[in-house]
Amino acid sequence: MAWRYEMKTNCIRNEMKNALVVCTVIMFSSLSGCLNPEEGEGSIIDPAAADPCKSFSPTIRSSNDTLRILTYDIYALSDAVVNEFTNQSGYQVEFIRTDDAGGILDQMMLTKDAPQVDLIIGLDNSYVGIALGNCLLQSHQANTSSIDTSFSQDDFAVEDSLVPFDHGYVCINYDNQFVDGENVSIPTSLQNFTDEEWKGKVAFPSAVTSSPGRAFMLATTDYFEGDGEWDWWAAMKANEAIFTSGWTEAYEVHYSGGYGQWYDGYIGDAHATVSYCHSPGVEAYFGSNWTTSVALDLPRASFHQIEYAGIINGAANVDAANAFIEYLISEEVNQNMPTNNYMYGVLQGADLPLTDGYRFHSPVPDEPANLNLAELDVESLVSQWLNAIS
Repeated sequence: MAWRYEMKTNCIRNEMKNALVVCTVIMFSSLSGCLNPEEGEGSIIDPAAADPCKSFSPTIRSSNDTLRILTYDIYALSDAVVNEFTNQSGYQVEFIRTDDAGGILDQMMLTKDAPQVDLIIGLDNSYVGIALGNCLLQSHQANTSSIDTSFSQDDFAVEDSLVPFDHGYVCINYDNQFVDGENVSIPTSLQNFTDEEWKGKVAFPSAVTSSPGRAFMLATTDYFEGDGEWDWWAAMKANEAIFTSGWTEAYEVHYSGGYGQWYDGYIGDAHATVSYCHSPGVEAYFGSNWTTSVALDLPRASFHQIEYAGIINGAANVDAANAFIEYLISEEVNQNMPTNNYMYGVLQGADLPLTDGYRFHSPVPDEPANLNLAELDVESLVSQWLNAIS
């Protein structure tokens, strides 16, 4: 897959802070706006200057009363689930699907001025900063009171244009038939993967086009404390690590510890890959509590991924989009995320099922990466990653 174009990230929060620094609020002023001391007494700053998205007005397409949703191939949105939404609400639904979160963002950017969809589902917290900085989303009016309160602490919680619907932790998975504790020891550091015994045996999905790939790349910036992550990536390249365009190729084609062995095109030459920490649990769930895949929990080497739904700025069917968001986070739909979309749900008290070792084989990292994604220049980090592995 060709590398996608680079998009400059505009950080709304920084622009707002910069604008507010030069503003003095006059409590008794009847003016809407604030005074700018640099402009002289009485000068007024346009409120839109503090929020550049206020002046962005995309063309709204003519509505045919069909809710158009841009997403990746989310298993939870089965025909039965969507048909039930239509029965309950009366809204017809049409899907436009891409391969991954990166594809969702690409389509949003390409149609920014004249959006062709109303709702996006599946943009994660490693991508949403770009969407927000480019004014691609608008505020929702959905009732989100059922969502676990812990999500009010995530980096984008202040945004009323984002609604989490599932989450999980991204980390390295390894095959314990290769890492047997005798011939090959369980890695205790990411540096272990640069050793000869791992040469050509680790598969990484791209940080450009894959959301798990991007998530893990971001985790390494915290793991190495911003000093040495690019050297490590370069060392992995030199150690003949396998780089793929997406998670599917890395996991299903190359990883020896997953279900890919039952698929055509399986190679199985990688004994470790980037996936979810609960992926071994999914393997066990479908394997009658048997799996050779293990999640590697190294401090600050995992990433808490949160996937969101959001209404497109310029959507034609806003009411239908709000209704679908509420349906997506309803108990009826969201409690089945672990078995329908193979991710954690977001409702209060949500967890993975105990059935067939699903939860047992799904460790929750003790110390995931600690990153303030709202302040990171993610696209710059992606560029540095590309340079390191080139």
